[in-house]
Amino acid sequence: MQTLKERILKEGKVLGPGILKVDSFLNHQIDPAFTLQMGKELARRFAGAGVTRVLTVEASGIAVAMATALALGVPVVFAKKKKASTQQQDVYRAQVYSFTRQEAVEICVTVDYLSPQDTVLIVDDFLAHGEALTGLVNIVRQSGARLAGAGVVIEKCFQRGAEKLRQEGVRVEALAAIASMEPGRIIFA
Repeated sequence: MQTLKERILKEGKVLGPGILKVDSFLNHQIDPAFTLQMGKELARRFAGAGVTRVLTVEASGIAVAMATALALGVPVVFAKKKKASTQQQDVYRAQVYSFTRQEAVEICVTVDYLSPQDTVLIVDDFLAHGEALTGLVNIVRQSGARLAGAGVVIEKCFQRGAEKLRQEGVRVEALAAIASMEPGRIIFA
């Protein structure tokens, strides 16, 4: 998606090894019209997959997941990073490690929102090491649902998370794939 690449080059800041800050339009401040465009593009790429649910993890992936679900006309479900007191029912769980926050968390989804009759598209903002997406794939498998694949806004190819998922048979679509980056320089794949 050329517009996304242009925004990354113009507004993105490489803060260090593997850290790209795109807070101006994706992770802190959200550009709603642009987010809808990204959601439409992810929906277009998975249009024939029979998606019945879009799944993400809180919090940064929710906006793009919602835009994608809106374009597909399906609900969006997000995995919570802590089981809420209102989650009385059974949940699907997975452990994920956040390299950004330097901590492991357990994500969970109430069993009522994913079933064996569903076809799930996972959507997230970034794909780096693949921890969050691997956890979400695990949750989809626990539910017995069919996995359509994973759509991400930005893939950091050099961190190999997508490669690992593809080796497991997961279809991964990225709107922008970064081959390498350093302060002042971003190279797209």
